[in-house]
Amino acid sequence: MPVTVRTISAADHLAYLSSLESASFLQTPAWAAVKPEWDAESIGWFDDGELAGVGLVLYRRLPRLKKALAYLPEGPVIDWTSAAAGPGGVRRWLDPMVTHLAGRGAFGVRMGPPVVLHRWDATTVKKAVADPALHRLADAPAAFSDPAAVAVTDQLAAAGWHKQVGEGGFTAGQPAYNFHLPLVAPDGTPLAEEQVLRGMNQLWRRNIKKADKSGVVVTTGGGDDLADFHRIYVETAERDHFTPRPRSYFETMWTALNGEDPDRMRLYLAHHEGDLVAATTLVRVGRHAWYSYGASTTHKREVRGSNAVQWRMIRDAVAAGCSVYDLRGITDTLDADDPHVGLIQFKAGTGGEAVEYAGEWDLPVNRLLYLAFQQYMKRR
Repeated sequence: MPVTVRTISAADHLAYLSSLESASFLQTPAWAAVKPEWDAESIGWFDDGELAGVGLVLYRRLPRLKKALAYLPEGPVIDWTSAAAGPGGVRRWLDPMVTHLAGRGAFGVRMGPPVVLHRWDATTVKKAVADPALHRLADAPAAFSDPAAVAVTDQLAAAGWHKQVGEGGFTAGQPAYNFHLPLVAPDGTPLAEEQVLRGMNQLWRRNIKKADKSGVVVTTGGGDDLADFHRIYVETAERDHFTPRPRSYFETMWTALNGEDPDRMRLYLAHHEGDLVAATTLVRVGRHAWYSYGASTTHKREVRGSNAVQWRMIRDAVAAGCSVYDLRGITDTLDADDPHVGLIQFKAGTGGEAVEYAGEWDLPVNRLLYLAFQQYMKRR
């Protein structure tokens, strides 16, 4: 029987995600409320009458037209490798999705299959950064490459999908390169806090110890504390030269995610002698925990509040039974003069691994409108 795709309720969508070990929080029904400038829809894949996959679709409308780009960030949530290996390959699953989305007015589809192509352990990353002959992470030998995941991307290219590539490995949407800290052994046995700490480099362990001796205290906050978080987040943006999101964004995110699951999003606050020195947000879906946003003050950086708050989040992820603590995006640059390389070095200090996902892929449905949309986005 052919696979079919149709609109499903948010309740059915969430129930399916709850049956899995994890899925991206960008594919939860609640994420639609965080992006009110996009229209949203929950869709389901039905194989032999049974729900076999779900997706959150965000629609960005073209000005003055009823056509839209359909976007599935870090999705859809289907068994990608089994789909690629099965009869008809990924097209058996994606073609009915495209038909459904085109019927909803999509002139193009963008998605981010959540499959990992390659992994580099922390030791390899450290050596690669120190090697002047290597300029990109892909130049270094991967500790693990998944041929089943590569088969997915090969089939996408053969089906007419186009991979989106941005500067330094960043796309316009979600990053293709991320940094993971595994919280389980290769055989799936959960790691204890002490084992995770031992895996960190000497600098990380020293900074965690220094924060403790300095009297840094990390607590969890509530929605009312987002104002304090945002105050030092704006300070961080000014210092690191990026455009901060408004406070209302985090308030919406807090209300939406915790309205779906009261423990979906947490706020962590690190204080030293009454002064807020660092703050972070964490999101968890099943056994996957994400460090989503972070902020710190220039004042009192020597007490290492950022390391203290990260260690508290990692410990809480361990206690929650998570299999991975996700430090989110990195670039693939290894050039010592590139300011992004410091981010890789900081995250590699946790002892985790750099991972390359399949990235984001586009399929034009109406080529003329798709090209017009690309030009519109370039002018914004």
